[in-house]
Amino acid sequence: MKSHHSDLATIIILFVAGSTLIGCNPINGPLESTQTPSFLFPTPTSTSFDQASTLPLPTHTASATLTVTPLPSPTQTEFSPVHVFPVQPIKNIGYAEGTSAHGYPATDIFAPAGWQFVAVTEGVVDFVSYKDTWDATTDDPATRGGLSVAIIGEDGMRYYGSHLSKIAEGISPGVHVTAGQLLGYIGESGDARGRGTHLHFGISRPTYPEDWKARRGEIDPYPFLVAWAKGINLIPFYPTLTPKAPP
Repeated sequence: MKSHHSDLATIIILFVAGSTLIGCNPINGPLESTQTPSFLFPTPTSTSFDQASTLPLPTHTASATLTVTPLPSPTQTEFSPVHVFPVQPIKNIGYAEGTSAHGYPATDIFAPAGWQFVAVTEGVVDFVSYKDTWDATTDDPATRGGLSVAIIGEDGMRYYGSHLSKIAEGISPGVHVTAGQLLGYIGESGDARGRGTHLHFGISRPTYPEDWKARRGEIDPYPFLVAWAKGINLIPFYPTLTPKAPP
């Protein structure tokens, strides 16, 4: 019969050997493997990466040069002031070529009382008659217009409207006005009394205010009125020099 100690030794030897075969540490648990099992972590095969065919390398190019193109110089354009029809609104009115009827270039624009006389274009007030001093017995040509206003436009021409019933507030010589600004109201002052409410409209050179002959009209306004009524910006022109005031 074997001794008790020899049997115990045999059991220990068999246990240790069996633990080594199955990869277990009887005290600390699983042992770390020095070789990864092929069925869990297969080793990838080496593949070549053709960089030239998939991501071509850029070739060296010269640095870009910034080219600055200067802006073209603005060309000088001719000044073209806006012109509007002198009576507003443009309805229930009537006018015709009036040179032969007046004996000088001028046009009468018939319109209801209270219609507006407006600045034909931007300019400065040159002359205002605030009182109707016309007397039929003397028939002074200088007072025939009754209440009236004249402006000198930025186009260099003078525009005159007369036979007004009232001068607009703030209108006086030297006042700057814009195209379409109210100057007065249509009436029948001066020698228009009893002849129907209308505006006597004249275009002339920018003469001195007392020059009533020029003020009443030197250029036929009819073709310009026709154009302005249609929204066409026709600009008058007078070829001769402006008369000077007498000493």
